[in-house]
Amino acid sequence: QVQLVESGGGLAQAGESLRLSCTGSGRTFQLLTMGWFRHAPGKEREFVAAIPWTGGHILYSDDVTDRFAISRDNAKNTVYLEMNNLRPEGAAMYSCEASTLRTTAPGTVHRDYSCWGQGTQVTVSS
Repeated sequence: QVQLVESGGGLAQAGESLRLSCTGSGRTFQLLTMGWFRHAPGKEREFVAAIPWTGGHILYSDDVTDRFAISRDNAKNTVYLEMNNLRPEGAAMYSCEASTLRTTAPGTVHRDYSCWGQGTQVTVSS
């Protein structure tokens, strides 16, 4: 079981940028599909972005396409989420999740993932 630790959250104004990081333990990180989800109070957990273990076929939710970018550095066991042009409605607890599924396209629902971190809070002021 990989341990995931997120960082990089904080307070930003609308239109600003933040970069989230998620570092995993273990030597199998490069074999994991990694996803970012967010969860705001009173709302369902929401898919944000995912990158498969192959590094290709990246997926984004419609809300963040063209504003967010997910990437990974397997040498550092880290996946990143670059968030640009932040919006107040994007404020949430962001968590990274790991999946061992060997599919071409990464999963976009929470049940596709088997472990996740504690999350990092993102607050966006208008």
